[in-house]
Parts: sequence; C-alpha cells; structure tokens
Amino acid sequence: MFTVQNQAISPDKKSEFSFVVNFLFAFLLVANSMTANERTVGLIEYHPTGQQEGYVLFAPVLSTTTYLIDKCGYLSHSWKSTYTPGFTASLLKDGSLLRSGVVENSFLNAPGGGGIIEKINWDGVVEWSYSISDSVVRQHHEILPMPNGNVLALVWERKTKDEALSYGRNPEKLDKELWTEKIIEIKPNGQNGGTVVWEWNLWDHLIQNFDSSKANFNTISEHPELIDINYTNNNNPKDLDWLHINGFDYNPTLDQIILSAHSLNEVLIIDHSTTTAEASTHSGGKANKGGDVLYRWGNPEAYKRGTVADKKLFGQHNPQWIASGLPDQGKILVFNNGMGRPGMFSSVEVFAPTVDNNGNYTLNPNEAYLPKVPEWIYKDTIPMNFFSFNQSGAQRLPNGNTLICASTTGTFFEITPDKKTVWKCICPVSYGKITKQGEAPSGNLTFRAGFYPVDFSGFNGRELKHEEPIELNPYTPDLCSIVSVQEEKETDTEVNVYPNPSGDLLHISFAAKEGNTYQTVLVNSLGTVVLSKNFQKAENDAINIDVSVIPIGTYILKVISQNSTSIKKVVIAR
Repeated sequence: MFTVQNQAISPDKKSEFSFVVNFLFAFLLVANSMTANERTVGLIEYHPTGQQEGYVLFAPVLSTTTYLIDKCGYLSHSWKSTYTPGFTASLLKDGSLLRSGVVENSFLNAPGGGGIIEKINWDGVVEWSYSISDSVVRQHHEILPMPNGNVLALVWERKTKDEALSYGRNPEKLDKELWTEKIIEIKPNGQNGGTVVWEWNLWDHLIQNFDSSKANFNTISEHPELIDINYTNNNNPKDLDWLHINGFDYNPTLDQIILSAHSLNEVLIIDHSTTTAEASTHSGGKANKGGDVLYRWGNPEAYKRGTVADKKLFGQHNPQWIASGLPDQGKILVFNNGMGRPGMFSSVEVFAPTVDNNGNYTLNPNEAYLPKVPEWIYKDTIPMNFFSFNQSGAQRLPNGNTLICASTTGTFFEITPDKKTVWKCICPVSYGKITKQGEAPSGNLTFRAGFYPVDFSGFNGRELKHEEPIELNPYTPDLCSIVSVQEEKETDTEVNVYPNPSGDLLHISFAAKEGNTYQTVLVNSLGTVVLSKNFQKAENDAINIDVSVIPIGTYILKVISQNSTSIKKVVIAR
C-alpha cells in the first residue's frame, strides 16, 4: 500500500541534507521498500468534482527547470535556466516567467540565497536579467512582480561587527559580522539594467535595551513598531542571518507589504506608500509612520509583550493577503511550519488583524497585537503526519480551496474549506533528475507551488501542451479517470473478487489479454486513493493484493485497462 507521509527531508540545498539523514532514516526505509509498481511520484490523487481546474507551476530547488503541469499531472510547459532557483518563480500576465537564480557568493552564503533575477519569455528566451550579488548585498528567497511592472526583491545587506556594535548588538550574540534585511523595488531597463525606485531597510528601525550609550536604547515593550536587534534564535544566537526573512507579499489596495521573519517567528507589515527617504524614518506615508512596523503577529515575546507560551508561529513561510474576490478576501494566509512547536507539526492558518474605523491596526496598551488565535487552521488529523519544517507555502484558490506545498517532501495538495484532500501531486524531480514511477523520491524539495486558472491572461494565444507526465514510466491510464466513491456504481460483473469481505488478501480474477498492463485502485468512502498498483496479468492468473494494513470499511475497487474500467464494491472486515 502506498501512502504519502509529509515528513521533513531537508532545508534548502543539497549540501545541507546530511544533517537530517538520521532523522529520515526510518522514513526512507519505508519509502524504498515500495515496489516498482506503486505510485510514488506525479499525480497521486484527483477528484474532478472537488478540485479547482487549472495549472500548477513549480521550480524544484535542485533543478534548473521550471515546470507547468495541468491538474492531471501532464506537462503543459517548461522553462530552462542556467541557474537553480533562488527561490521563487511566478508567471506574468504576458506569459513570461519571472524567476530568481542562485549565483555563487562566498560573502553572503546562507539558505535561500539567490543573486540574479530573470524574465524568461514563453519561448525560453531570457528577456531581462538583473544581478544583485556582491560583497555587500545579495538577493534571496522571494521576488514579486508589482502591478506597475516593477519587481520587489528581498536583499541581504552585510554590516560589519563595528556597525552592529554601534547599534547595540550584544557582543555575545555577534560573530564577525551581521546581515540585515532590505526590500528594493526595481524598474527594469533594457536587457540587464534596472533602477531602484524604492527601498526599505530594516536597519533603520531597530531598538535595544542592552547598551544605554546608544541612540536606539529604549524600553522594547513600549515600541512594538521597532525590531529588537538582540532578539535571536536561541539555537544559534550568533547566526549572521539573524532575521532570515523568507517571504513577502504586496497588497495594492493598502499599498503595504507583509514580511515573514523566520527567526522572529513573526509576520510584519510595513508601509509601501512612503518615499525611500520616508521609509528610513518614523514618519511619512499613508500611516504617517515612515518605515516602522505597522503590525506584527505570531510571537509577542519578540517585542516583550508576551512569553514563549504566547507564540503562534514557528518558523513560518509565505504570508499573503487573500486576494480580492476570493473567500476570506483581505485576511492573511500563512504556512506555519511548526519547527519548535510542541508536537512538531505544520499547519496552514488564516487570521485577520484588528483595525479601527480608519483602517489603522489597533493595539491596546501593554497588550499584544490581536487576534489571539487564527480563524481557520488546517492540520492533519494526526498532526505529526503533516510536517514540513522548512520552506513551503499555501495559496487560496477561486473556489475556496487551498493549494498547499509541503516543500520538504515535494508534495502539493489541494484541500476543500472543510479540509478534505481533493488533489495531490509529488514532485518527480530528485536532485535535478527525473524520477521513475515506483521509485522513492528524495531531494525533490520545492520551495513553492503556484496555481493559475484556466483563463489566466498569460495563457492567451499560448500552446498548453498535454504531454506525458514528467516522471519516467508513468501510469497509463491516469488518475483523472477516477472519481469519488459517492459517484461510483458497481458496473462490471466480469471481475471476480474473493473472499469478500476479506481481512488480509484479496484475490482478483478477470478476463485479460496476456502481457497487457492493468492498474488496481482501491478508494475509500471519502474518495481517497488508499492503494494503487500496476501489474501485468496472464490470461488465467489471479491477482493477490495485501489489504491487511488497510482499515476495515467499504471500498471501491477499480481494475483499469487502457480501454475500460471495471468496478467492484469491496468490504474489509476482521
């Protein structure tokens, strides 16, 4: 039987896999014990009446290719680059791919490092390339297309040890240097040029209560709009990348940006309506707070208005405002990785900041920013079964479903508002190479997966292919022929299943052409595929299927050939 286990595999790059080998050993033993006839990659689950039709874009972390697939798992288009992703990729309205790439940088080298931004047209031609990588700065993690055609980019900026000390950094939490974070808005120019038209630097908005001789010394709890330069990851207090901002989103209606500060276990909202000059101060912009933090949520301990018990986010990724016109529009969606959370599990959450009548974020004296709890949470019924400790993301879809990317296993799945899985796919690219169906994938990290509806403007006039699935030796026919159990009827009496009910082995016999490939699929009452196996059957042979580990209940058994599907109701009882 094949089941997907959403367990952690690794952080960002191949060189970093080694430290989790022992953690993954048990999982890999199970994965590698799967027979070659079991579905291990590509499309795993498909429900036509519940999922959102469209296309999914993803860029495997260790591959130079970005893929666009349809919801049946077939390759629709792809783009090749010289670089592995650094990390995000998105489609533009003209059908071009906006993508960051990894370039070597020995000065600023941490998980998530990129360094170059490319715009690649539909035909694979690089139309624009822009480098942000030297001894002082490096683009990392996220780039974002703006409505005006500009590009937002996250950038590390190196500060010397003396500069860090001058801002009140505790020397016990300081190594040779410190990296801060900034956001720049780039207006593309020509093939390789660009103009920075706006900039925000977190370094301008620091506070500390360690060194009273410094200008930014103050009571931290009284200034939640500022970031404590000495709040650190206790596991690595001298980390150069001390904040590790790993993603952001832009709200054009509010003209605001939301950031995910991994090491703070917080999301932060800042004002984009400022000028660059105003963004370096504490006034100006629509909110008249300059570049100060307008709102923060997830860990009030970071601004001394709570304790570790009040923490809500744990190494989160991919914060975003749910787009206008979608269910829960205007609220914030975030992938809560769960690293360090009791129980060690991931979740996807929706919450809504509290605002006054003028749209300003509210904060009561001596209290933390609200809400106290999210409005909606997705987690597995067995929480630890869904754990992607690094990277990952989620996206609200037009029909109200949510597409989730569990990066560490390269798993993309779609859930309904009532949290039922209606689509699932596993990235078939391992360490940059295509995986064979039936093989256990590894090294198939995927930072993010993005959904695009059928009517997306970038597809106008484009050829969307329906090629073979990406994986080698794919199943035929595919799971798009499988519908939910509620729609099934027992239609084929030529398939003989015995004993039925069964507790351990199912014996299946039917008329078959010798040498043909057949697929058996067992679907539970929720429409979830619990077993999928291919085999070649001799004309008079019976097939034996082990169901001893499958829970008792009523199931639909499908025997699928190239030209037909036979259906039988099966009861498992012990």
